[in-house]
Amino acid sequence: QVQLAESGGGLVQAGGSLRLSCTASGSILSINVMGWYRQAPGKQRELVATITSGGSTNYADSVKGRFTISRDNAKKTVYLQMSSLKPEDTAVYYCKADVAIDRYSGFRDYWGQGTQVTVSL
Repeated sequence: QVQLAESGGGLVQAGGSLRLSCTASGSILSINVMGWYRQAPGKQRELVATITSGGSTNYADSVKGRFTISRDNAKKTVYLQMSSLKPEDTAVYYCKADVAIDRYSGFRDYWGQGTQVTVSL
């Protein structure tokens, strides 16, 4: 079984910063892509940023230049540094990891429980 545990969410004023962390644990052979997604009330879940095991990154246009994704492969942890936060960044942020648990099953996606980020004016 694989678990993803997120931390770092909270309430921040517009223009402020937050850093999210997500650590994978359990029976893990390898992790490919890790990423952050978010879901605001009444909206669909959307991609925020992803990072491969080699460090290649991808960002949603709405967060480019403000958010930075990084990872520590040894710690099985992905981070999201969020700066210049806006009220429209308010959402539940979910971590996702593409994980192989053995050599036979292939990779599959696992999700964290989510962490609330609220940006006030």
